[in-house]
Amino acid sequence: MKLLNDKRKKRIRIAFSFARLLLLFVIVIALPVYVCFNEPELVERFDSLEEINQLLEEYETASFFAYIGLQIFQIVVSILPGQALQFAAGYAYGFWKGLLLSLAGVALGTVITFYLARLLGREALHVIFGEEKFSKFIHTLNSKRSFIVLFVIFLIPGIPKDIFTYAAGVSELRISAFLALSMLGRTPAMIGSIMMGSMFFNGSYFGLIVLAIAAVVLFIAGITHRDNLIKWTDRAYKRMIKDI
Repeated sequence: MKLLNDKRKKRIRIAFSFARLLLLFVIVIALPVYVCFNEPELVERFDSLEEINQLLEEYETASFFAYIGLQIFQIVVSILPGQALQFAAGYAYGFWKGLLLSLAGVALGTVITFYLARLLGREALHVIFGEEKFSKFIHTLNSKRSFIVLFVIFLIPGIPKDIFTYAAGVSELRISAFLALSMLGRTPAMIGSIMMGSMFFNGSYFGLIVLAIAAVVLFIAGITHRDNLIKWTDRAYKRMIKDI
């Protein structure tokens, strides 16, 4: 009887592993391939601001939900440029409405990706990112420096963040802590992109140029000095905790 139960449990585990790998294939390979080959105009329409806004306008009253859906898709699959989406939100909806929609889409996309990673499991994610590299990220997220590293990584625009989101899902981090840190880190760059879109719509080209130059300088500085930034933030965090 026990032997039969063990065999049944083994078959269930194998079936569940197969289902997870199938889901992984759909998300990582089938869905992007389908979009690129069957809906190439959708990807091409993200090459310019005018195309993105035309896409949003086609949905008319449902454009809010369409934008949130695109933002979620960008977080989960990571084949669309997030900055271009947020720039378009500022252009199409204005600063405050664009910011609200972007925050909603990014938050939902982050939560979906986090729990999707848990559903897929670590072994399946090794197939995407590589076991050695992915294990290092998980080790970092399980360390005492995880909060600092996460905040700095999400603070610097242009750095691929998908691996951190998926790694967080199979780490010891709670969704509440990860969501708060990632949103806090993403928000400054998000505000900048949306503000530039709003300025472009209003014809504030001088302010747009100044903001764009500042963004490029901050991006280069963040990439060049990210290790020092992590160390400085880590020291500041330790002092703050010590004083409490």
